Amino acid sequence: MTKERLYLFDTTLRDGQQTPGIDFSLEEKAAVAAMLDRLGIDYVEGGYPGANPADTEFFQRRRTHRAVFTAFGMTKRAGRSVDNDPGMQALLQADSAAICFVAKSWDYHVRVALGATNEENLQGIRESIAAAKAAGREAMLDCEHFFDGFKANRDYALACAKTALDAGARWIVLCDTNGGTLPDEITEIVRDVIAVVPGEKLGIHAHNDTGNAVANSLAAVDAGVRQIQGTLNGVGERCGNASLTTLIPTLMLKPAYHERFEIGVTREALATLTDVSRAFDEILNRTPDRQAPYVGASAFATKAGIHASAIVKEPETYEHVKPEEIGNRRRVLVSDQAGRSNLLAELARFGLKVDRKDPRLDGLLADIKAREAAGYAYEAADASLELLARRRLGHVPDFFEVEGFRVDVERRYNAVGDLVTVSEAVVKVKVNGERRMSVEEGNGPVNALDRALRKDLGDLSSAIEDLELVDFKVRILNGGTEAVTRVLIESRDGEGNRWFTVGVSPNIIDASFEALVDAVVFKLVKTTPEMQAAAE
Repeated sequence: MTKERLYLFDTTLRDGQQTPGIDFSLEEKAAVAAMLDRLGIDYVEGGYPGANPADTEFFQRRRTHRAVFTAFGMTKRAGRSVDNDPGMQALLQADSAAICFVAKSWDYHVRVALGATNEENLQGIRESIAAAKAAGREAMLDCEHFFDGFKANRDYALACAKTALDAGARWIVLCDTNGGTLPDEITEIVRDVIAVVPGEKLGIHAHNDTGNAVANSLAAVDAGVRQIQGTLNGVGERCGNASLTTLIPTLMLKPAYHERFEIGVTREALATLTDVSRAFDEILNRTPDRQAPYVGASAFATKAGIHASAIVKEPETYEHVKPEEIGNRRRVLVSDQAGRSNLLAELARFGLKVDRKDPRLDGLLADIKAREAAGYAYEAADASLELLARRRLGHVPDFFEVEGFRVDVERRYNAVGDLVTVSEAVVKVKVNGERRMSVEEGNGPVNALDRALRKDLGDLSSAIEDLELVDFKVRILNGGTEAVTRVLIESRDGEGNRWFTVGVSPNIIDASFEALVDAVVFKLVKTTPEMQAAAE
């Protein structure tokens, strides 16, 4: 059976950049474009040349090798020729293989937003597509507000799509710009459009305002469209766009789609999808969504003991696909709801080989549950869990001993008269029998403690030079002045490894320091020759 080809169009660098808090630098845009190119995306929309200096410079040369590098911009303005429209000229001068024009397809917007007539809008579509074709570019049209426009004036929305087709557009993309259309409506409207524009010329661009962007994209494919537009991790304005990191594995791993269609992403590239998703979040300097479908840290995580027992015996009992196919991994969480199966699965992942009948397991499990009752959360802090398990079942060297610490926070006027808050930490440790005291200032008490702790650990210092604290979360577990505080710290090293540690105390600084110490010890466990030899 010959499969039909589906084409993936990524608009992360254009529509995704409209996400609040996202503003790509030129270097970041280049890195994302290269990432998408390697993944196997068919079209990479680089931005809007002429809209800002970064986008204009980005289109000075093509940024992809395999993917069709695409520029985005408006169709010709009413009352101007193509030659006298600065926006059109910026698009035609950009070094791109394709141009994706955007045009209103809702007559209400033509009248209110453009202040033009319906015919002037159609003329802009016609002449813009023709100009791109004459310049040797692949031309396509985003029909903005298509589904709302179709509901309001079916004939005019279809006229916009048909005008682009007749002018030679390779793709006519139906946009659910407001994100309010539901899957059954998408199916019905697309089937109506196919009577005018062939499905192999149609694309879908869905926004996620009802949480249906992925479902709407799949409904459009089922109805006949053959191009899907989306973004990495579903970024985009308001509630975001259809997430390609969800769509790609669905299209490749679910029989309803992979038996009928093929895409440009290979199985080898699919196995890098989790890394791509997290690398993209790293570029954005934001914490990955742990519950994201397929690629999230919790996507294949199991907490309930009865589920874990089944998964250990046969993973398919609670997994809809194999996590390694997307580059993710199975996680059996250990918590106060956990049983022996959860614990054994995690110990195996840590590299600790323990017999199921080992009497120490009961003590470790009881310890974990008691500590979780006191406020610890090991399902979110697997590094602290591994250290706890190794200390009871294996071996963790006494790298150093903390003899005490002190933190001072002072609010004062500095030399130029500005009111500032200064934190200073003193940490006393014993390394190889030698007492050491380090003093450091920091941006807050936790940062000062972190710097002081790692300032001088003797011969161990070289092993933690690339250690960095990247996230810090505090949760108050009960109310009142004697509230217990839980601190969760995320750390990373120069090789891109990330781990979470936890500390609990009535004192927030004490809880923070406990998590910091675990972060340092975990890094040492993973890098010191003694521990590596033991693992081998």
